[in-house]
Amino acid sequence: MTPQTDTLAISTDRTRHRVGDFVELTKPRIVMMVLITTFVGFYLGISGAADYLCLLHTLLGTALVAGGTLALNQVMEREADAKMDRTKLRPLPDGRLQPTEALVFGAAITVGGLLYLALLVNLLSALVTAAIVISYLFMYTPLKMKTSLCMVVGAVPGALPPVIGWAAVRGTLDLEAWVLFAIMFLWQMPHSLAIGWLYREDYARAGFRLLPVLDPQGHSTGRQIVTNCLALLTVGLIPTLIGFTGIVYFFSALVLGGMFLWYGIALARSCSREAARRLLFASLVYLPVLLAVMAFDKTGF
Repeated sequence: MTPQTDTLAISTDRTRHRVGDFVELTKPRIVMMVLITTFVGFYLGISGAADYLCLLHTLLGTALVAGGTLALNQVMEREADAKMDRTKLRPLPDGRLQPTEALVFGAAITVGGLLYLALLVNLLSALVTAAIVISYLFMYTPLKMKTSLCMVVGAVPGALPPVIGWAAVRGTLDLEAWVLFAIMFLWQMPHSLAIGWLYREDYARAGFRLLPVLDPQGHSTGRQIVTNCLALLTVGLIPTLIGFTGIVYFFSALVLGGMFLWYGIALARSCSREAARRLLFASLVYLPVLLAVMAFDKTGF
């Protein structure tokens, strides 16, 4: 191998690694979850022939904004991430990317995604997506260092992706869209609290004032989990009660909600890491199955 070839190979390898670091900055797995819930919202909002081009534009614009927002969040939290075992090897705390370039990258794809949605989908979908950016970066992120209520605030941007899909296909925010929002909102509380309980020592080192960090005995955390699981069990039945879904969905939501509540009660009673893992797994089963059945059993409207 000649020196020139060797140099080119090294340069190519560095470029590949840098591209990989920028991709990692967008948290692809979380973006994929955002896109799935956005797709479900879009599908549930269809009342006639499906506009697949609109769906493609919606998913692409949402992916850009979601990835950019997550990148900007890591810029804002890079010092805290450096203190936690689960995040210290991310591109920014590990020094593989510089804050300025991550900031420019995140801001560019966030703004680009919002403009894409506004111009190629509709203004309402862009406004809902902008609400996610604002609430996540300027409310939830700073509040994590100040109050345990941050988890309630953080559930808002996490609950809005299906509303983006609905707004994209319908151009309005109907009752069904807000029911989807409520289900996502209530689901996130036990899901996030289970994660918080599993990694509470890590979060404490970083200075995050999450409820599991401030509640070492786990009593308040357990009450919040059970309360939200109970609320989710009830709200999860509303789609059938308003004629949006059929009886198959109703009984599926009842069973899934009961399962989720069972694991929530188990964590509240034992406050163990194993119970938190089981609740987290239950949350990851509950949501996709519920949304799939909802899509399957959607009534014509």
